[in-house]
Parts: sequence; structure tokens; C-alpha cells
Amino acid sequence: MFNKLRNRFLIVNLVSISIMMLVAFATIYTITYQNVQRETNMELYKVSDFYHSPYNSSKMPRGEGGGMGTGSGSGASTGASGSDSLPSNAMSGNNEGPGGDPNAPPARSISFMIKTDDQWKITDTQSRFDMEDTFYTEALQKVDQNKVGNSERQTGQFALDGTDWAYVVDPSGDGHMIVFIDVTAQQGILTNLIYTFAVVGLIMLIGIYFLSRYFANRSIAPVREAFEKQKQFIGDASHELKTPLAIINTNADVLLANQEDTIANQAKWLHYIKSETERMTGLTNDLLYLTQMDDSRSTMIHAKFNMSDAVESIILPMEAVIFEKNISLDYNIEPNLTVHGNIEQIKQVILILLDNAVKYSGPRGSVNVTLQKQNNDVMLAVSNTGEGIAPEHLDRIFDRFYRTDSSRARTHGGHGLGLAIARSIVDQHKGELYARSVVGEGATFYVRLS
Repeated sequence: MFNKLRNRFLIVNLVSISIMMLVAFATIYTITYQNVQRETNMELYKVSDFYHSPYNSSKMPRGEGGGMGTGSGSGASTGASGSDSLPSNAMSGNNEGPGGDPNAPPARSISFMIKTDDQWKITDTQSRFDMEDTFYTEALQKVDQNKVGNSERQTGQFALDGTDWAYVVDPSGDGHMIVFIDVTAQQGILTNLIYTFAVVGLIMLIGIYFLSRYFANRSIAPVREAFEKQKQFIGDASHELKTPLAIINTNADVLLANQEDTIANQAKWLHYIKSETERMTGLTNDLLYLTQMDDSRSTMIHAKFNMSDAVESIILPMEAVIFEKNISLDYNIEPNLTVHGNIEQIKQVILILLDNAVKYSGPRGSVNVTLQKQNNDVMLAVSNTGEGIAPEHLDRIFDRFYRTDSSRARTHGGHGLGLAIARSIVDQHKGELYARSVVGEGATFYVRLS
């Protein structure tokens, strides 16, 4: 069950994060793509404007036909092999064209121009580099001629011999002018961005998987612990109810077997039934109280009250009972100490701790109660002599139905819920309840409230 819960948590977590990563990467890619396209179009229009300028005709070297035998390769390779034919100012790296024309294409761009008639037949070509006629023809064939209008510029992109080109078509009265620039680097940026996203996303998902698995195990641990405690609680409660029910059933059978006898003669069986019924009543009342406390944490009314008076109001009525058990009682109550909380619940905590101290103090034992101010808090300590509590039990004595010795608990009465109720009340008051003990000497329970 817990493995399924963990796996479900992992799947939901991974799917949610994957969707978030996909949206983030798609957004970044879209923004980058738009920026690249905008910069490409700006450069493309600038190159196109340069080829349109009258100044260009007398300065731009022409590529009329066969060229220098560079072949029908890409513009990038052509630019590399034909760099010796570049004008000196283009090689200098500035953004002006030949002769210092401010409208010239950037020196870093590899571009060429094709003029056609209205039937899309080449009438003229211009390029910074020498290119073969077949290259111009192949480039022209890549242009989407069907989308070209009569008056508006039309842009597009294509790949030719491993190089990415962007083009713009400018319709003219007697044909078209198509300007091409090399955008391989820009397309490479977008391609590398996709690969980077894929690698980074995969690495992140692997890392998130192991991280999610770790936190899933940690998140499920309290659920598993609560489930185990619930199972143990149900088992312990069933056991506590089973014993008195068995006693009641047995005594009822004895009564039924002696129907002719008088009630006076059968009184002891009735007393046994009554005793076990009272025991079950106490158990169910404690269980209901624990449940009601869990449900009423936010509705419980808290106010400032006199803690000193509350402790004394519990101790004084119990002095006679403690004296009858031949147990000595000492107490030291610092007057007028106040805390914030529910007085009735705090009185119940005091009663539980004092009752436990009396039960387990041993023959001719002693019980000591102190209440004093400690820094900004009020500290209540209830100690007794006796066998004490072993260290391995100190952290568990506040669990429901937990007993260090079930046989002793049966002898002293109770069902292991008193300290659990006390801990729940103190936790609700944002205080602290803990125990210290030396085996063979006794134990002390401390309550810190503010």
C-alpha cells in the first residue's frame, strides 16, 4: 500500500515538473526564436536596401556566370574560399559596405542578390564572392514563388547544401529582386538550444526523480508510523475491551446457571460484572475524550488563570487518600503563578500525574510536588519513589495503551491512556511534558507551561 502511495506521489511529481519544464523551455525557445527571426529580418532588409541603392551598382563586384570555379557549394564555403575578393573595408569588420556606404550589409554577413523578370528567369546576379550559375539557379528554385505578391515583400528560409539561407523578395515593375543572406549561425543557435534543453531536461528529471523518491520516502514515513500506531491502537483497545467482556460473560453464565438462587447469594458475581462495566466505561470515556480533544483544538477556550491555585485544588482533596495508603506527601507551591490555557484541562493533567505517582510509589513511599517559575515559564514537577522507569520506556510511556509492565498495570488498574491524555493536553497548550527516572529510585514528571 505504501509503495503504491509512494509511486503515485513520484508520478504526479514528475509529471507536474515535466509539464512546468516543458512550458518554461517552450517559452524560452519561442522568445529566442522570435528574437533571432527579428534580427535576421532586420539584417535581411538592410542588405536588401543596400542592393536597391544606386550607389551599389558601381561598387559591388558582379558574378556574371562561371565565376572562379568555387562550385555549387554553400555560401559559407564560398565565402571562405573567396575571401581574397572582398573589398578591404569589408575585411576590416565594420558595418559599412564598399566605399563606406552606410546602407551596406554588415561585413559579417554572406549575401548575394538575384534579379529576375516576371517569368522568374535570372537577368542579373550580384555577390561579394564568385559563385557558379548553378548555385544561383538552385537558390532561385528554393524560393516559394507562389506566395510572392505584387507589392509586398515576401520572406522565407531554406537549406541548400548544408547551409541555411534567408531571403526576401522585392517585386518590381518588370520582375523581382531576391536577396539572400546566410543564417546558418542563427539556425545553429536555435538547434543547439533544443539540444541543450533536451540534455538539461533529462538530467534535471533524473535528479528530480531521485530527489522526489527521497522526499517521498520521508513524507510517507509519518503516514506509515501513524498507520502502524492506529493498528496498534485498535489492537490494544480491542484487547482492553476483550478482557472485561470475557469476565462479564463468564459471571453472567454463572448467574444463569444458578437461577433458583437469591440475589444476595449471587451478589459477588454481580459485583464483578459491575466492576468490569465501570472499567469499560472509564476506557470508553477516555477514548472519547481523546477524540474530542483532537476535534476541538481550535474551539477550546484559553484564558490566563492561577496555576498555583489549580495545583493546590487537586492536592488538598487527595491528601486523605494518600495518607490512607501510608504514603508521605510533600509539596512546595510558589504562590500566584499564572499561565495561559484551559484550567479544567490543566487540572486533569495534574490529577493524572499525581494519581500515577501515588500508584507506583511503592509501599511506604513518598510523593513530592513542586511548582515554581523558571525563566518565563512555569514548571510543575511530580516525583515519587519506587522502581522507576527503564530508559528504553521513557520515550514511549506517553503512547496510548503503552505499559512498561502489563501485569503491574492490571494490578494498579487503568488502561494506559492517562499519560497519553496528559501529553495531548500539554501539546495543545504548546507546552512540554517529559519524564526523568533512575531505576530503583523513582521517577519525576515535568510539565512546562507559559
